[in-house]
This record gives sequence, structure tokens and C-alpha cells, in this order.
Amino acid sequence: MQGSKMLKVVGILMIVFGAIALVMEIIAIAGMSVLEAALGTALPTGAIWFALIVALVGCIAEFVAGIIGVASWQKPEKAKTCIVWGIIIIALTVVSNVVTLIAYPDSFSIFSVFTGLVLPVLYLIGAFKLKAPEAAE
Repeated sequence: MQGSKMLKVVGILMIVFGAIALVMEIIAIAGMSVLEAALGTALPTGAIWFALIVALVGCIAEFVAGIIGVASWQKPEKAKTCIVWGIIIIALTVVSNVVTLIAYPDSFSIFSVFTGLVLPVLYLIGAFKLKAPEAAE
């Protein structure tokens, strides 16, 4: 059987976790809006809003990449698209962690960097396996 089962499995996980993260991100944005309205400009909200927007874009990208991975796991011609989406997700994860490190260094954790990169890196590996079907499982 040609294709990358790893891409399919990781794609499913990305759909599930992307959807959960998207709901949590919407709740965080709503909560931040309420907090900002209640306190006015008492909070340094520029960095918070930037981090929330980056995280929202990341959640949406992860969800879309998961769908593309599941839909394309047996189509080697779609490997480049999956590789691009994997790189996008990794880049957004890195940007998100850099923003956290700069704006809120007390809440930065190297552990969160690694856990945030696990699925995107596995997705990218699955996409590369799809590109080279003879190496796929």
C-alpha cells in the first residue's frame, strides 16, 4: 500500500487538537475582550493580542494541515503541499514561543517548545515519507 500512514495518524491528531485549541483560543479572546473592557487600558494588551492572534492563526493552520494530511495521505503528488503546511505550522509554533519569551519570560518553558513541535515535526516526517513512497510503510 502506497502512502504515509504516519501522515494520516498525525493528521487526525492535528484535526482533533487543532479543533480543541481553536475553541480554547476563542474563549481566550472572548475573556481578554471582557477583561480589557472591565479594566480599560490598565493592561499592556498589545503583546497579549499579538500572541492571541498568532495562536489563533496557528490553531486554524493546524486544523487545515490536519485535514489536508488526512485527505492526502495516499497521494504522493500532494506531498509538497503537506510539506509546506508542516513548515508553516512549525514556523507559527516558533513565532508563538518567541513572543512568549519576549513578552512574558516568566511563563516561557522549553518543555512547551518541544511539546508544541512534536506533532508538526511528525507531520513533516510523514509528508516526506509520502514524497518518497518507496520509503513509506
